[in-house]
Amino acid sequence: MKLIVCENYEEMSKEGAKIIAEQLKNKPNSILGLATGSTPVGMYEELRRMNAEKEISFAEVTSYNLDEYYPLAPDHDQSYRYFMNTNLFDHVDIDKSKTFVPNGLAENPAEEGKKYDEAIANAGGIDLQVLGIGQNGHIGFNEPEDELYVSTHLTGLTDNTIEANARFFASKADVPTQAITMGLGSIMKAKKILLLASGKAKHDVVTKMLDDRITTSVPSTLLKTHADLILICDKACLNG
Repeated sequence: MKLIVCENYEEMSKEGAKIIAEQLKNKPNSILGLATGSTPVGMYEELRRMNAEKEISFAEVTSYNLDEYYPLAPDHDQSYRYFMNTNLFDHVDIDKSKTFVPNGLAENPAEEGKKYDEAIANAGGIDLQVLGIGQNGHIGFNEPEDELYVSTHLTGLTDNTIEANARFFASKADVPTQAITMGLGSIMKAKKILLLASGKAKHDVVTKMLDDRITTSVPSTLLKTHADLILICDKACLNG
């Protein structure tokens, strides 16, 4: 694992954007795995700037998002399809027909998960996977459990995660209690993983990323076994 410590959130966002920009310059038709949540917003803003100034292009990019609330329509203002359109896709030269998010209204979530993994494999696999990290160590919506799923699947959300996401909804009661998410196996197949963490609230879980142990009670620790993992965090996150 490569650790990059930044002064603050803004610097972390720019550092993350530089790594994605380098990926696109080296391979314009990259397959990107993308994440939502508050952490990558600043990075997406920087990528929008770089694209507007012709430093990078998304014209040949294909993207697959980590997860989607279930059941939630793609045009709902809290869906992750809506998030990606608003924060990135609507502002760069990407072909939206090549941007994929799990179907939050799938009649058969298990079949949706199987097809999603197959589509990624048929595309050649994810070149660079962007991840945030939950306060409880969840990755995507892979919550702390005794057992974790390998493939993309429907999962229940813990109260901790629902509470953390309630600020985006009218009330906690409006937060979906399930989501379709890539499994840990799906995530680990990415050739490179970029993990972003910011703020004092993530200090405890990032500390667990820096020791020599892995546990399903902190799913993010399994990422330590990946051959090409970059963790970018700010000083507030690292020092607590």
